[in-house]
Amino acid sequence: MITVNNLSFQFGGQLLFKNVDLKFTPGNCYGVIGANGAGKSTFFKLLCGELDPTSGEISIPSTVRMSVLAQNHFAYEQYTVMDTVIMGNMRLYEIMKEKDAIYAKEEFTEEDGMRSAELETEFAELNGWEAESDASRLLQGLGIGVDKHYDKMETLRESEKVKVLLAQALFGNPDIILLDEPTNGLDLEAVEWLEDFLADYFGTVLVISHDRHFLNNVCTNIVDIDYNGIKMYVGNYDFWYESSQLIQRMMRMQNKKNEEKIKELQAFIQRFSANKSKSRQATSRRKLLDKITVEELPASSRRYPFVGFDIDRQPGRDILTVDRLSKSIDGVKMFENITFTVDKDDKIAFVGNELAITELFRILMEESETDSGTFKWGVSISKSYFPHDNTAYFEGHNESMMDWMRQYSKDQTETYLRGILGRMLFSGDSVYKQVHVLSGGEKVRCMLSRMMLYGSNMLIIDQPTDHLDLESITAVNNGLKDFKSNILFSSHDYELVNTVANRIIEIRPDGMTDFRGTYDEFVAKKNAEAQG
Repeated sequence: MITVNNLSFQFGGQLLFKNVDLKFTPGNCYGVIGANGAGKSTFFKLLCGELDPTSGEISIPSTVRMSVLAQNHFAYEQYTVMDTVIMGNMRLYEIMKEKDAIYAKEEFTEEDGMRSAELETEFAELNGWEAESDASRLLQGLGIGVDKHYDKMETLRESEKVKVLLAQALFGNPDIILLDEPTNGLDLEAVEWLEDFLADYFGTVLVISHDRHFLNNVCTNIVDIDYNGIKMYVGNYDFWYESSQLIQRMMRMQNKKNEEKIKELQAFIQRFSANKSKSRQATSRRKLLDKITVEELPASSRRYPFVGFDIDRQPGRDILTVDRLSKSIDGVKMFENITFTVDKDDKIAFVGNELAITELFRILMEESETDSGTFKWGVSISKSYFPHDNTAYFEGHNESMMDWMRQYSKDQTETYLRGILGRMLFSGDSVYKQVHVLSGGEKVRCMLSRMMLYGSNMLIIDQPTDHLDLESITAVNNGLKDFKSNILFSSHDYELVNTVANRIIEIRPDGMTDFRGTYDEFVAKKNAEAQG
């Protein structure tokens, strides 16, 4: 259990939250939400003791073990995958290493014997004999095959390192688990496995996530950081969202009623205050007027950008034909004999091997060459591309956002460009910030703004929600859903895939599956096939 009493925290003179009283209990999963900069990660650092509160206290029983998802993906490069996972219970790992050191001695003393007996007892109490099998089960659930369990971490791709660190956080049945963006970099199958794991977990789980579908599936409560405070709501993300919107509407309606009543009273007072027969009524209404206040709605830190794509012309009958494309990288097969035709109004989500999908998109954009096979775009098709890696667009560029955007715009005026950037929440002097120092989320918003300038009738989008907050993800989701032409895309966001795509193509090293329908329907079909 975690108890938070009268917690306040200031950072650099800025108040993040104050007078916070919360209680987190076992068997529940708490989704921690809030705009970027609201203090979500700071709250986690307070809970695990990395930061001290400005005032108030956080109480956690001394017998409780807390596990935290590591954020440095390169912190364990010289350790094996198995050792990295077992380090999730550091005491168990220390015992294992001390045991190995004692048993490796050429001369085994009586003191060594007594110490090894103590260690063996504690080792058994911590379920040490099951440690490697438990770690292996977690790794396999997240998609890390047995063949890699004793490899060095430095040999893994970054997406695999993310999964190993997540297994580390889940290892050893900790009483409390803090997960900051656990679904970042996970494929959809790994996310589904994690959802199942957390749904059955006995302990207390706190999770920061921008994945709405994930929050809906795992959370029993939502912890909302906003208005310089932290409030807890019972229910999942959708329940919180509907409740918060209802509260806002009710407050606005009440304020509107108050404003109308004030105007009515003011008009009455003005009309009759000089009339002796009505002066008593006017006086009473003036007293009533003094009691009515129009409460300002709390200034939320949430801001929603606008994402919308217009098309300059409708696509013709021929859109895209892909015929037997194959590609290998460094001897590793990405895909083989990929064949499909894009039809009018298709919005296709590509799932499966992310590296293969990225490579396929790069081939279609003629940034990479296929090993074999062909593809052909229709003559009426104009394309806008959102690459998975946008580094080349920003690294080494010293121009401001305004000048960076100007190179992609037909209208070069500052007023027009400010309007474009303003829709993406860049205002005031922020438009003169140099692009190479932008955050990951700011770069994504710049790339989306760039795409919106083109009026293309084909969007090719590779992982657009990485680095975005919930509000921006919602805006991207709505923009793609409302788009009136074709989209080829990949995303970790289940909700986005399920609400935008009307066709799913799964890429495998040995081929592909082409399914017409929603992602929910695709998953249901796969599960039914797996069950025989």
